[in-house]
Amino acid sequence: MPILFIMNEQHYLKGIFQQEFAKMVAVISKLYGLQHIEIAEDIVSETFLLAAESWGMKGLPPNPVAWLYTVAKQKMLYHFRRSKIFEVNVAPEWKHSAAITIENDQPDFSEENIRDSQLQMLFAVCDPAIASEAQIGLALRILCGFGIEEIAEAFLTNKETINKRLYRAKERLRTEGIKMELPSAYQLQVRLDNVLHVIYLLFNEGYYSRSANGILRKELCIEAIRLGIMLTEYPLIDVPKTNALMALMCFHASRFDARQNSDDTIVLYDEQDDSMWNRELIDRGIVYLSKSATGPEISSYHLEARIAYWHCIKEDTQKKWEEILSLYDQLLQLNYSPTVALNRLFAIYKVQGADVALNEAAKLEIEHTHFYFVLLAELYKSKDTNKALASLEQALELAKTETERQLVKKKIEELRYN
Repeated sequence: MPILFIMNEQHYLKGIFQQEFAKMVAVISKLYGLQHIEIAEDIVSETFLLAAESWGMKGLPPNPVAWLYTVAKQKMLYHFRRSKIFEVNVAPEWKHSAAITIENDQPDFSEENIRDSQLQMLFAVCDPAIASEAQIGLALRILCGFGIEEIAEAFLTNKETINKRLYRAKERLRTEGIKMELPSAYQLQVRLDNVLHVIYLLFNEGYYSRSANGILRKELCIEAIRLGIMLTEYPLIDVPKTNALMALMCFHASRFDARQNSDDTIVLYDEQDDSMWNRELIDRGIVYLSKSATGPEISSYHLEARIAYWHCIKEDTQKKWEEILSLYDQLLQLNYSPTVALNRLFAIYKVQGADVALNEAAKLEIEHTHFYFVLLAELYKSKDTNKALASLEQALELAKTETERQLVKKKIEELRYN
């Protein structure tokens, strides 16, 4: 078999794995219970291994997804019936539910059931009984189909740590008796904050990845948007803050192509070619932003979405930066964070000038991040070249990834030779 064909086959299988793994695990876990989630993962993984072998020898079947679902059904039924798990553990519980019959012990991979199962899985993963650090790991694994190595890379840790973290989280699913079902209407709203936070963190990890392999990981952002869309399709949680988060992600995602060069180096906002911005995503973000503007609640997602909206307008006007500064002021009052304070500092610079911004910078205690010193260099650039260079040298020492270091080095060269 030609090498190119094998490589294309592997690339296709990886893509379909991420798309279908989560769906299959969610459907099977909903049917047989979250206490058997690891069995579901193992059997779905075995299905993909078999697909890799079979498709590598015989080529792709006419309908690869249907092939996967059929094989997964067969493997699941064989495993549960052979080990008597179904008769001993599952069937007795089913007998208490008038909605389920023993004959319906086959996974239902219909589009509607897949959507419902994934939504229920998302709320199960975000149960307060599970540590917050484990929630996003579970989401990446169970809802997005990411491998252990990929999750470890996202968290800048090793596979052993991630395996232990996921094991503890799955134990909590079992010991707490967490079920694959949507909570009550009240609990749904309470749990929604956790769900939105996990999606927000997932998108942020993709948008500015801590991975050593690059700043932008589009696949994480795409998965976060997919989960967000799933929420907006359910009326009880299609609420203003859900739409605000969707608007925020759409606005940021609209600048993906302009934000990264062909050599994977980052392109700063001021240097981006706005003709490369995705206007369809910007328009979609505006629709979500409009839907979010109802009711009395203003969440941090609302404010961040409006800031992201202004960044989708390339013109560098006074009004634009005054609006952005006002939004950052509100965001700091609502939810203080060093990152917000630093971003506000840049807005102050654009509105009130470098001197005022330098005075504000002296009040911040965030000298542990290279972003602070990169911004200091920008503020000093037109005033004191030596101080600007010293700030960039400090930033270079603090930069954590090669992509960040290359960006700082570029700024140092520009300052020295321009």
